[in-house]
Amino acid sequence: MKAFSSNQVSFICRAKENRKFVEHESFITEKQEMDLGQSHLVKDCRVQLYSGLLINNKRGNQHRKEYLVDTHFRLVVVKSKKDDKQIWILTNDFEQSAKDIALAYRRRWDIEVFFRFIKQELNVSHLVLLNKNGIQVMLYITLIVAMMVLMYKKRNEIGYKTAKRRMAMEVRDLAIAQIVVLCGGNPDLYFKT
Repeated sequence: MKAFSSNQVSFICRAKENRKFVEHESFITEKQEMDLGQSHLVKDCRVQLYSGLLINNKRGNQHRKEYLVDTHFRLVVVKSKKDDKQIWILTNDFEQSAKDIALAYRRRWDIEVFFRFIKQELNVSHLVLLNKNGIQVMLYITLIVAMMVLMYKKRNEIGYKTAKRRMAMEVRDLAIAQIVVLCGGNPDLYFKT
């Protein structure tokens, strides 16, 4: 988390409920709405966390020595209305509201399902570009192809995997035919049926 903060990478993650910390500043105001929909806001503050450093003592035994991490984080604690369970959320984003942070954490499973769909169904195994613009372009292209496969599936009344395979074969054959034409050849000679 400290490395993410030093590289200006924002994150939202869950923390253990017994995590030791030092509270520096509370972001809760008197007029702030404490009802977040499915939960109540319990705490919203700037904190420093304790971490354990593994050291060897004189006898050669290992143990952890606690130290205070110099990076500041934001701790948002929400309490579920259903079961009164508290969820501790850590982030380095001090700009968004506590409601937005709690909502982003609650929507994490939707994000996981989206990435599973992209990886497993559309065969995007890794990102070619790592900058923000490159990732956005790759995601847009992938989603356009996914919509085209779904339209092909519906039009031909076949299953998704079959539609994906057939569409890939037809696009490949169309590309080969265009290359043959551009090179001055006859595609009918290439595709003998």
